[in-house]
Amino acid sequence: MHSSMLIWFKHIYTEDRQVRMGDLVILLLTLFPGLCIADLTENIAVGAEAVQSSTYNHLGAAQNAVDGNSESNYMLGSCTHTAGDDPWWRVDLRKVHTVTSVSITNRGDCCEERIVGAQIRIGNSLENNGNSNDLAATVGFIQSGGTKTFDFKPVKGRFVNIFLPGHGKYLTLCEVKVFSVKETSECSCDSKNLAVGAEAVQSSTYNHLGAAQNAVDGNSESNYMLGSCTHTAGDDPWWRVDLRKVHTVTSVSITNRGDCCEERIVGAQIRIGNSLENNGNSNDLVTTIGFIPSGGTNTFDFKPVKGRYVNIFLPGTNKYLTLCEVEVFAD
Repeated sequence: MHSSMLIWFKHIYTEDRQVRMGDLVILLLTLFPGLCIADLTENIAVGAEAVQSSTYNHLGAAQNAVDGNSESNYMLGSCTHTAGDDPWWRVDLRKVHTVTSVSITNRGDCCEERIVGAQIRIGNSLENNGNSNDLAATVGFIQSGGTKTFDFKPVKGRFVNIFLPGHGKYLTLCEVKVFSVKETSECSCDSKNLAVGAEAVQSSTYNHLGAAQNAVDGNSESNYMLGSCTHTAGDDPWWRVDLRKVHTVTSVSITNRGDCCEERIVGAQIRIGNSLENNGNSNDLVTTIGFIPSGGTNTFDFKPVKGRYVNIFLPGTNKYLTLCEVEVFAD
C-alpha cells in the first residue's frame, strides 16, 4: 500500500476512535481487493523520554508534552515552555519507527501565535540536537488550545523534534502525539518506494548542489541550498531513475522546491517505460504535473504502467527542472 493510501487509512482511524480497526480493514479489503494492510500504532510518544533546549520555569518541563494529558492551560502544569533563541523539543521513541503523523496541542491560555513556523523533524541523528533530521512538516497557525494533526509521507526515525528557528522565541507544547505504521509479517505486497537509492541521471546539472541522485536520497528537504534537490539547466530538461528491473508502477510522488520557484514544475511530464530512445522521454506519458505548493509533495496515481525507467520531462526552452524527492510505488 503506497503512502497516500496509508495516510488516508490512518487519518480515519485516528480521527474517529469509535470506528473499530477490524471494520476499517474489512472496508479497505472490500474496496481494494488484494490491498496490503499495515497495522497502525497508538500514540508511541506517550511516556517516552523528552528533552528540550531550555526550561522557562518549573511548570514547563519537556516531559509534560508526553504525559498523556492535553490540558492547554500552562498554569496547570501539563505544557512545556522553553526560553532563548532557536528553541527545540525532542522525544526519543526508543527505536526506529516509520512515522506517518504528529499531533500537536497548542497552548490555550495565551500566546497561541508562538507555535507558527515550528518544524517537525524526524530521523536517527542527534547532530545539531536532532534539528538537522528530515523536515516532515512546518507548523502553521493552531488555534488557542487546539490540536492539529500533521500528516506526511512516512519518515523513518527514532527521534522526533519540534524546532522553532529564530531569536527571542518561546516553544510551548501541551501535548505531542506520534503515530507510525507497524508492518505485519504476513504482508507480502511490494509497497516500498522503489526509487530510493536507485541510479538517477539528468539532462544537465546547474551546479554542484543539484545532482540527479539528490531526488532519490530519501531526504525530502525542499531548500535547494541544503543540497538535497536536483537542478538542471537549458532547454527541454529531464531527469530519469532506473528501477533496475521492470515494475508495474501505480503512482509517483514528487516533492517540489520550497525556497523559491515552485511554479517551474508546472507542465512537467511523468513518463514510464523500458526504452532509452530520446533518453526515455518517448516512453508512455502517464500524467502531466500541475501546480505543487512550495515545498509540497503531490502523489500522482494512474492506471498501472509497466516499465523500468521513470522520467520527469519538462518540455520547453529556458526551463529549469528541480526535484527535491521522487518516490515510485508499484503493485
